[in-house]
Amino acid sequence: MKIKVINADYEEIISKPRGKHKRPKKPNMFFRALMRVVAAPDLRKTKFKVKRVGMERLPKGEPAFYLMNHSAFIDMEIVARVLYPRPFNIVTTTDAFVGKDLLLRQIGCIPTKKFVHDPSLIRDIIHAVKKLKSNVVLFPEAGYSFDGTSTTLPDTLGKMVKMLGAPLVMIRTYGAFLRDPLYNNLQLRDVKVSATEEFLLSSEEIANMSEADIHKIILEKFTFDNFAWQKENGVVIDEPTRADYLNRVLYKCPRCGCEGKMLGKGTDITCSECGLSHTLTELGELVGNGGDTYFSSIPEWYAWERECVRKEILAGTYSLDLPVDILMAIDTKKVYRVGEGRLTHGISGFKLTGCDGKLNYEHKPLSSYSICADFNWYEIGDVISFGNHDALYYCFPRTEGDVVAKARLAAEEIYKILMAEKHKSNE
Repeated sequence: MKIKVINADYEEIISKPRGKHKRPKKPNMFFRALMRVVAAPDLRKTKFKVKRVGMERLPKGEPAFYLMNHSAFIDMEIVARVLYPRPFNIVTTTDAFVGKDLLLRQIGCIPTKKFVHDPSLIRDIIHAVKKLKSNVVLFPEAGYSFDGTSTTLPDTLGKMVKMLGAPLVMIRTYGAFLRDPLYNNLQLRDVKVSATEEFLLSSEEIANMSEADIHKIILEKFTFDNFAWQKENGVVIDEPTRADYLNRVLYKCPRCGCEGKMLGKGTDITCSECGLSHTLTELGELVGNGGDTYFSSIPEWYAWERECVRKEILAGTYSLDLPVDILMAIDTKKVYRVGEGRLTHGISGFKLTGCDGKLNYEHKPLSSYSICADFNWYEIGDVISFGNHDALYYCFPRTEGDVVAKARLAAEEIYKILMAEKHKSNE
């Protein structure tokens, strides 16, 4: 999938008027049926099945608030199948609307900027549930999982559920990540996909619970490990390309400590600096070649990288400084390539400069609990993205070596550290 990109001048783009906010639409039966038809081929290929748990508790005709884990593009198709024929609106990132605004609004999508505080999104969700009597589907993780485990969730989820007051339901997928992990460059695997639609809380239960208790239940439901599930269920993935580009996630060598020197190719991931090599087995385990197995799973390795980043931040040694190509989005018409620049990151947040000195944007560390980081974004390249209500900035590193995953880890850990300090100072 690609996106429409044109070259433009930064000053011209930043001065363009922004479009007016539009309320979400309730998709009619034609568009609900259309989505089901479009989703059918992929779901047939994956032998998709859905298991419903406690759904008899949802009163007929009453709209619910759905939370769903985010694994791959097939998630949208799963929603179309699971909720049919019930009407639903699905919260969707604004870049998906580029060139397709009219269609996506007709099928019920609600646009939002990833990791940007957006009060209008809350109002749109309330409008969809209360006024349109439509179900609303939200991916609270916002971004796809890198390592097959749950990603950081916003700490306002309990508050959102409490404010909405609608029954809470979760859709959890199995096999979707393993079929199409983000790092693998769109190389689909032959994996069966299934989902569970589980009723979590009624409106009455939500009314009698605290925001903290609701949030705790959500966190428990969003605790999973796709690779552990693969091993436990004996899911064999024998594609010879299963470790291709795994270096995007496992960017740091556990033996020599070098970063950006890992290479995932075929079934192996290898450090070009010291030669350490691991094979990704057909059951999703890592096995060291030559006897040294530093980590037996991708999530274990990724968790270690997170801890390393946190130690750097606390020691004051973490920093990111690299040249980037800069794309911008201010509307849903196009994405604009505005030039080159420099991206830095540290305890004080991100700073993006460039476009012949015209651009100077700072993204404060407490602006969001994470950032949008993606691999092979719309087949352009690996990207680090952030922004505000005026514009989103997409930064594509011009240097060799993998930095995107580390930047996301660092943004999340800096947020946690500063928030902990803030809470401590307020005690």
